[in-house]
Amino acid sequence: MLTAVAVSGYRSLRDVVVPLHGLDVVTGANGSGKSSLYRSLRLLAGCGRGDVIGTLAREGGLQSALWAGPATLGGARDRGHAVQGTRRKGPISLQLGFASDDFGYLVDLGLPQQASGVDAGSASAFLRDPEIKREVVWSGPVMRPGSVLVRRRWGVVETRATSGSDDDWDAGWGGSEGEDESEWESDPVEAPGSRTGSRAAYRDPAPSGGPGARSAGGSRRGRPGWTELTRSLRPWESMLTELADPERAPELLRVRRMMRGWRFYDGFRADAGAPARTPQVGTRTPVLADDGRDLAAALQTIREQGDRALDHAVADAFDGAILDSTVEGGRFDVALHQPGMLRPLSGAELSDGTLRYLLLVAALLTPDPPPLMVLNEPETSLHPQLLPPLARLIRAAAERSQVMVVSHSRALVDELGVVDLDDDDDQDDTRVGLGSPARGITLAKDLGETFVQGQGLLTTPAWSWGTRR
Repeated sequence: MLTAVAVSGYRSLRDVVVPLHGLDVVTGANGSGKSSLYRSLRLLAGCGRGDVIGTLAREGGLQSALWAGPATLGGARDRGHAVQGTRRKGPISLQLGFASDDFGYLVDLGLPQQASGVDAGSASAFLRDPEIKREVVWSGPVMRPGSVLVRRRWGVVETRATSGSDDDWDAGWGGSEGEDESEWESDPVEAPGSRTGSRAAYRDPAPSGGPGARSAGGSRRGRPGWTELTRSLRPWESMLTELADPERAPELLRVRRMMRGWRFYDGFRADAGAPARTPQVGTRTPVLADDGRDLAAALQTIREQGDRALDHAVADAFDGAILDSTVEGGRFDVALHQPGMLRPLSGAELSDGTLRYLLLVAALLTPDPPPLMVLNEPETSLHPQLLPPLARLIRAAAERSQVMVVSHSRALVDELGVVDLDDDDDQDDTRVGLGSPARGITLAKDLGETFVQGQGLLTTPAWSWGTRR
């Protein structure tokens, strides 16, 4: 289970660490950063799928996604000074990460080196594409030198050796938080004569006889205590997708599988042309697609599992209605039988709210529960009478999966029985994990920066970003 999500440099999330408990409900005013937190989680999941660069590019590129304020707001907050830009001490960076019961992971994204002069060669059309500068996988709740299992800097990826000294981390991989950030190392210079975008262009050659040099037999010698996996990982490739090997790096494989299992459901379409309204070719579907196109097949899969929860969820919301699926020529469609009606309603005839509720039913009653499910404003288009049965479905899903709900609805929050983190009177039940009480996370803004309301020095989860050096 995830215990914390950390984001630095993304939109209004200048530097925030959000604690997670099992069933978490994120609320806040419009513009407080709820959508940014949701999108940052999707970006993080993109590292496991291998599409984080493309996802970020579709958001407008790194420049449009970066924190737009100054590097620090201390002067404006403490002394009432006007907010103004300051000299940047570190590189342009967007950092995302999570901690869990087993492993933690972080990724550091930045801009490519802007070559000039004789080294520039032919100009690339992708110089504004973000690059992966650094990745780390560690064990335990916080990244520390002794807990790091796999680490990547630029194109070099190393995994911890089974024996040997391991404490050259500070010397070669970038130290502690107290060091001067103005000493950040610049991006590696492309090898002379190399073609832009080739693997050779991103090599980080080691000095003769130094760490990473080859032995007489041609094998790669890693740093003491570390085994080198590669020196030529390209900047748009994640080590999770390229190097997840069950023998050499089983930790990467486990982290990738976990992240690929995360599911996100955001604003199902319910217009006349919505995929869920059209009969679709169906196969056994344990996981609803994020656009709901396989709704009928997903509902039929749930029914054939023998679980009566589907019938209860529909009858609970629609006064004894019965849901069925029709199959004609291999194409599946929903059929909702309502009391007093002579024929069932097909997907094309359902109201927007009814269709969205059925989509949420299919997502929450999945026979294959994910490690994490995130619902963004599930109350959209639902009548208030549907919120109690929806809350019961969410609480039932939280018995099998970790769930995060981003919501504007006070009624849904109340139905979920949310305990506010900043309310000392509601801290009697401190259980966390699957089946624990719903916890409220309220986001607020100050001088354009998102923060977790009520979070202080002692209640902020421990987190370390490290550095690129």
